[in-house]
Amino acid sequence: MKAKIKINKKKYKVNLSKPIDISIALENNKGALAWYVNNPTIEPVIDGNFIGSVAKGASANFNKITFYPHANATHTECVGHITKDFYSVNQSLKKFFFLAELITITPKKQKENLIITKKQIKKNIQNKNIKALIIRTSPNTKDKLNKNYSNTNPAYLLEETALYLRKIGIKHLLIDLPSVDKEKDAGKLVSHKAFWNFNDRPRLDATITEFVYVNNTVKDDLYLLNLQIASIENNASLSKPIIYKIR
Repeated sequence: MKAKIKINKKKYKVNLSKPIDISIALENNKGALAWYVNNPTIEPVIDGNFIGSVAKGASANFNKITFYPHANATHTECVGHITKDFYSVNQSLKKFFFLAELITITPKKQKENLIITKKQIKKNIQNKNIKALIIRTSPNTKDKLNKNYSNTNPAYLLEETALYLRKIGIKHLLIDLPSVDKEKDAGKLVSHKAFWNFNDRPRLDATITEFVYVNNTVKDDLYLLNLQIASIENNASLSKPIIYKIR
């Protein structure tokens, strides 16, 4: 199915029959993991003699799912992640299609840390007027689909990097890491705060999506992004970002 779309007064052609899924699925006892918690569990509901499994005699499969939105699989979060007041990503994200650029960055070594700098972002972004940016970090292997990032000090964005992204108008940031901030930073969360303009007028309609995975077969380029979330009234929700090639 081919379609024509108009974004920022420019027309693009999109083949909607060829979606590229850049999400990591929520699976039972496996998957990407962070923040010192367990993998998700998906198991039949048990109530007395009832077991919600057709294989065990029930008429239907009826499962209970336990997971942590910020720690298991691809998720999208809003400023409510770091505020005293309650903000729901389900209320913050009201538009779902965006012009997005995919860039690949090799984080720089800085003492014991791996950082993504403002200079790297400026060098790699090729398109103006984009509202979404997808950052793929290198090396990029399928290990990311099942890696436990807890206590590994993963790569992260410097505060200046997040400030720059906000300055150039990025509303939706997607990254293949568990966080845009350093794993252990004494709760400062400087990149989250910089991106959301936390200390001034918080950007309630801006989102951060973490734990994406973009296969190496997908080239750095401009794409149409369809950012979909589950309708959960929480500061973060499981999400399924889909990108489409455009021309």
